[in-house]
Amino acid sequence: MSSTLAADRRATALWLFVIAGLVFVMVGVGGFTRLTNSGLSMVEWKPITGWLPPLSDAAWTAAFEQYKLFPEYQKINRGMDLVGFKSIYWPEYWHRVLGRIIGLAFAVPFAILLYLGKIERVLVPRLVLLLALIGMVGALGWFMVSSGLVERPDVSQYRLTAHLGAAVLLYWLVVKTALRLWSASSPSPLRGEGWGGGEALHTQPAAPPPPGLPPQGGGEKRLAHAGLGLVFLQILLGGLVAGLDAGMIYNTWPLMDGALVPTHLIFSESPLWLNFFENVATVQFQHRIGAYVVTLLLLVLWWRSRKTVLAAHANAVLAALALQMVLGVLTLLHVVPLPLAALHQLGALVLLTTLLVYANRVAR
Repeated sequence: MSSTLAADRRATALWLFVIAGLVFVMVGVGGFTRLTNSGLSMVEWKPITGWLPPLSDAAWTAAFEQYKLFPEYQKINRGMDLVGFKSIYWPEYWHRVLGRIIGLAFAVPFAILLYLGKIERVLVPRLVLLLALIGMVGALGWFMVSSGLVERPDVSQYRLTAHLGAAVLLYWLVVKTALRLWSASSPSPLRGEGWGGGEALHTQPAAPPPPGLPPQGGGEKRLAHAGLGLVFLQILLGGLVAGLDAGMIYNTWPLMDGALVPTHLIFSESPLWLNFFENVATVQFQHRIGAYVVTLLLLVLWWRSRKTVLAAHANAVLAALALQMVLGVLTLLHVVPLPLAALHQLGALVLLTTLLVYANRVAR
């Protein structure tokens, strides 16, 4: 591999790591926006012209008067003054601006690097997909907000979960791509990774793994992939919890309403399938069960890896898991205080990141 190719890969990887950092912050700001009930303060979506906030007293008054026309003010915030309106406007404004910044931070360098021939042809379809996914996250954000600008002044839990899931999927794919590029730029032998079109990055021929490293396709690889899938599913279940404010009730642990499985609560809706998406007790219960399943699987992953060259990466996964479990329990016990809830949401991304690093190491 030439030094020029290695340098191009490292530069592209660093750019993508920056994008991942921005998406990480965006998820945190989005969680803050939800927790402060700020998401319905901006009742229009102007993806091109909406960069600037109100810049005069008259503009602020006009924005506030427009907000008053919608159910959230009329049913929940009636009597709010302009100062209170500004306090919920700013989180939503910065969330939307950060989304635009991410779009520009991706599109402009992508175009420049592509023009300069710094991006391998086989990587282009994946980067185009990531750019499209950024746009989809923004569109789903407005689709979510619009669901709360109607008779019921609260966003749909389905749309909130879709918006969160798309953002997390974007983060996942950006980090994975950056890690693979960074690994492929190193002088160590690396198996080729398929990026699209059935092609692979040009790397040195694969060498036998060092002692203690399981072969590609071994149990650790399957555990890592299963862990990533389960953590992503658990994040989606957390989106349903947030959308239904399901963390505001049954604030005890490990028991829920005095039982491990309160069946009189979690299967009270008909038809049965509706419980898993709209019954507040069921949604909280399945998020709890999801946490136990993730914990069990990642403990198995750590146990299998503890005496191999994967041990350091497995220890990082275990530490992130422990932190996330503690944050989740404390958030529940203290009835979803803002700092703990925000940290719990970001903790999910930290756990996902440690698993991505582990999976990347297994693939080498």
